[in-house]
Amino acid sequence: MTGPETGAQLAHDGWCRVPADAGARSWAAGALSLARAALSGVQADQWRCGATWCVGLDLLPNGPAGHLPDGTPPPEEALRLAWAHLGRAPAALHPAQVSVLRPGYPRHGPEDSAAAFRYRLERDAAHVDGLLPCGPARRRHLREAHGFILGIGLTAGGTGQGPLVVWNGSHRVLGAAFAEALAGLDANGIAATDLTETYQTARRAVFTSCDRVPVALAPGEAVLLHRHCLHGIAPWPADIPAIDPSGFRMTAYFRPAPFEDLREWVPDQSLGT
Repeated sequence: MTGPETGAQLAHDGWCRVPADAGARSWAAGALSLARAALSGVQADQWRCGATWCVGLDLLPNGPAGHLPDGTPPPEEALRLAWAHLGRAPAALHPAQVSVLRPGYPRHGPEDSAAAFRYRLERDAAHVDGLLPCGPARRRHLREAHGFILGIGLTAGGTGQGPLVVWNGSHRVLGAAFAEALAGLDANGIAATDLTETYQTARRAVFTSCDRVPVALAPGEAVLLHRHCLHGIAPWPADIPAIDPSGFRMTAYFRPAPFEDLREWVPDQSLGT
């Protein structure tokens, strides 16, 4: 069981680790086997960044409670903490994303402009999930109101092998900016609001005021991110080999969207949510 200090770190830093127990390691081992099998069927055009990163959306064939097809339950403590922090009863989970990285990430692929690739190299492609580029001008709007991001290590990986990176306290900086920009709007108004400048200005503030922290995971170990936490993927030098025999680093992600109204995604500054 995680202690109160774990929840306190999540509230203060916007993220926390959840140690692996025997059940979580069993789920990770089973999920890794399934992910390897599913990856063999992924088309070449689903690899990005010069074939060094596969996003792996909905790659894992887990059930709505996170159980694997053989009945292995998901990391229960991590999910308990995630739903408790959100203040909600557990809801159905989507098939997990499995993010797959190779040594040499990132290479410049056709999906990245020169500026986007530079941002990926220098700022880890730091982002908040759910703010998607829309229209020909690629303006940022809230399109996926995730409740939290829960990552579970499937393979071992060190800090030099393209780990997740987070910015301590970034959820408070970004949350305050979103709250101000979206104050008083209904769900339709929130969806229609162009958040591009708000988002970019808040990110710049994060880069100058919040510590960047690499988060390497062991198999079955989890990391729980607040929905407004700025995060990305660090580069993986081509001369640093993978620990896993597959040659990959794999992480499963659950990013449920349980809100019935987009206003629930906007932080309540009086509650610090």
